[in-house]
Amino acid sequence: MSLQDRLADDLKRAMKARDAFRVSVVRMVRTAVKNAEIEKRRPLTDDEIIGVLQRERKLRRESLQAAQQAGRTDLAAEAQRELAILEEYLPEELSDEELRRMAQEAIQEVGASGKSDMGKVMAVLMPKVRGRADGSRVSEWVRQLLES
Repeated sequence: MSLQDRLADDLKRAMKARDAFRVSVVRMVRTAVKNAEIEKRRPLTDDEIIGVLQRERKLRRESLQAAQQAGRTDLAAEAQRELAILEEYLPEELSDEELRRMAQEAIQEVGASGKSDMGKVMAVLMPKVRGRADGSRVSEWVRQLLES
């Protein structure tokens, strides 16, 4: 079952269960996917939908952080609930150890020797970790390994 079909099925289930919050979050995701499809002028692949979900997760994390800093526990709780629903559709994130190992393999694969080779390493590594690790986390590990 494609991710698009899963979102549609989950929306129907949430509507039948009268789960207004879940309906709202799934509709928000489907709208973001539809907007991306309009922008690209074609249906999205599952990998591209995962990219949309990652952007939405990043937005929720930022709003959660802002709400916590502002002392708005009500908004923080809502952002946390939205994040939990979004996480259901995303693949499990890589642990730091797995990410470090994959970064080391990519460095060896391209024969990187310094920070100037970071782009080559990232080009090899990002397709392997797409959907399972945030780009900033990946670049941080690559930077650390290239500096050592």
